[in-house]
Amino acid sequence: MIVIGGGLAGLAAGVALADSGWRVRLFEQRPFLGGRATSYVLPDGEHVDNCQHVTLACCTNLGDFYRRVGSSGKIRFFDRLVFLDPQGRRGELKAGSLLAPFHFTGSFASFAPLTLRDKLSIARAMLNIIKHAGNPLELHEPGGISMLEWLRRRSQTEGAINRFWRVVLVSALNEELDRSDAHFGVDVFWKAFLSSRTGYRMGVPAVPLSNLYDGCKAEIERRGGEVVLRSPVRGLKLENGQLAGVRLNENHEESADAYVFAMPHTALAELLPESLKQTDPSLAHLDKIKTSPITGVHLWFDRPVMDEPFVTLLDTTTQWIFNKTALYAGCNTNSNDALNAPKATQYLQLVISASYDLLQKSREEIIALGLAEVRHALPRARDAQLRKATVIKEATATFSPEPGVDRWRPAQATKIPGLFLAGDWTQTGWPATMEGAVRSGYLAAEAVLRGSGTPKTFLQPDLAPDGFMQMWRPRKSA
Repeated sequence: MIVIGGGLAGLAAGVALADSGWRVRLFEQRPFLGGRATSYVLPDGEHVDNCQHVTLACCTNLGDFYRRVGSSGKIRFFDRLVFLDPQGRRGELKAGSLLAPFHFTGSFASFAPLTLRDKLSIARAMLNIIKHAGNPLELHEPGGISMLEWLRRRSQTEGAINRFWRVVLVSALNEELDRSDAHFGVDVFWKAFLSSRTGYRMGVPAVPLSNLYDGCKAEIERRGGEVVLRSPVRGLKLENGQLAGVRLNENHEESADAYVFAMPHTALAELLPESLKQTDPSLAHLDKIKTSPITGVHLWFDRPVMDEPFVTLLDTTTQWIFNKTALYAGCNTNSNDALNAPKATQYLQLVISASYDLLQKSREEIIALGLAEVRHALPRARDAQLRKATVIKEATATFSPEPGVDRWRPAQATKIPGLFLAGDWTQTGWPATMEGAVRSGYLAAEAVLRGSGTPKTFLQPDLAPDGFMQMWRPRKSA
């Protein structure tokens, strides 16, 4: 078995297949594992994540993957989400004592950045989602509808859209509301906020992202496989129209009984010859799946300026501020990063999803923008000195979940014998998330095993509804 790509999708497929007795050889073009969800070491020894990635309690497959590779203890979960608006008003979302789906009633009622009219409009939309158990019929209109259109149909106020729906969903989907399929947006609120009291709990890595994958290589090698870094695929070897091998550096060839291509869809579209695209027409539409960017801004201050582990900013370009010094506290990264920096300093990471407007801006402009927003939101930052800063742009960070995109997403099993796909852009039912990537890897492994006559299930069920939602039956009307 050959797996091409050492991101989450490839790692999930590789580990699952290794667990099933296959000898897995995984080839990754970069000198590290993790793909887009990894971290780098700067010349001065600091660790920086390419972008802050988080999980939620409803991400059951990602949780299973972390358990398989021994990384569960490296994730810290939080049950309180904090929001700040430019006027200094603070809002919190935290489950109270009521059963689902009413567990946020108390914190939502006191959410200061929203007006009473905003809250009433949000409540009406939430009731619509609940009534249909997260699956309103209008979400299945031909071609799909955008999340913004769905919200307009629910008569949402501008405050509700900009200070609630957009804040949550642009971060979750990495796309603006008018470019996101409503199916994905509604699903986020159903699975994370409504069907269960715990689905919203946010897990944040307490180590640099690359440290989460330490066990992946060991897990594959322990079962006789290998992980080869700095090994990009340069081409495919075809015999009689069938896939017979892959060409790596210096025309080195490798062959196997089956291949899982866990690459970005843009790279796969360039790699596949037209003959294979004609054999499986679903592979001919990969170029119709667009991408969207994420920008991370890393700031190191000469003193502590923030107490919370993370906050969400409203009405700003910056969407999240993560207190990396606090999140990393007590963990050892074996580097001279924020964990081992003097206690008087503090390292913050800002996240800007769907950052189209920043793609053409310079590093200095982006740092100035982020710093100004941090100093406005965090009073203690106004007197603090910025020791250093850096910016990481991921221009093609994720696939864009635009309306109707699912019709272009291929299945993990193709019509080409021995060729399987993994990646959050394949058919997973989820948008571009770490959960979606792991789901795709598990589904690819299941497809391989079905093809070999030894079926096995890896995909984990969704978090079970609790509270009143255990008894709920959706109405059939829209």
